[in-house]
Amino acid sequence: MLRIDRALGRRVVFTISGELDGDNVKELCRLVDAEPAGYVVVLDLTNLVLADRDGVRVLHQYEARGRLVLRHCPAYVRAWMVGEKDRL
Repeated sequence: MLRIDRALGRRVVFTISGELDGDNVKELCRLVDAEPAGYVVVLDLTNLVLADRDGVRVLHQYEARGRLVLRHCPAYVRAWMVGEKDRL
């Protein structure tokens, strides 16, 4: 299960809780893509329990395009993202 909380200030912060997997990654994409281009989108991954390949790939793609900033990214997710970068 994935839970996403939204907070708005000078930035839009989505707090991700639970699992980010192929079953719910589309919901995250929909929310991020719905934010105006000028907004800074921050994903707070403090409460992320597990991410699968689809979830990590999406995080990597958004970050590489400068669409979002990851906060409190678990080390295993960051390492996996580096591996995805090497595969491109």
